[in-house]
Amino acid sequence: MTEPKTRKGPKKLSAETKWEVFLAVTAGEVTQADAARKWGVDVSTVIGIRRTVKDAALAALARTPGRPAKERNWELEAARAEIGQLTEAVKSQAIELAVIRGKSGWG
Repeated sequence: MTEPKTRKGPKKLSAETKWEVFLAVTAGEVTQADAARKWGVDVSTVIGIRRTVKDAALAALARTPGRPAKERNWELEAARAEIGQLTEAVKSQAIELAVIRGKSGWG
C-alpha cells in the first residue's frame, strides 16, 4: 500500500524573506525561477513580490515631503466659524448698548 500524498498549502514567507528574494532577483544574483526554487515557492509568488515592492516604492515616492496632512474636521471648522460670527455680534451689541446707555445719561 502506498500512502496517500498530502498536499501542502502555499508556503508563507516572512517580510524579511520577501525582501531578500526581491534583492536577490533585482541584483541579478538569481533568476526568478531560481529564486522560486531556492525559497520553495511558485514563480508567480516571486513576480508578485517584485510587483508589490515596486508599487509600494512608487507610492512612497509620490507622497509630498513633510508631515502627512491631517484629515479635516468639517463640523469643527463650521462650529469655530459660527463662534467667531457670534462673538463679533455680541461685541457689536455690547458697543451699541454702551452707546445707548451713555446717551440716555447725557440728557
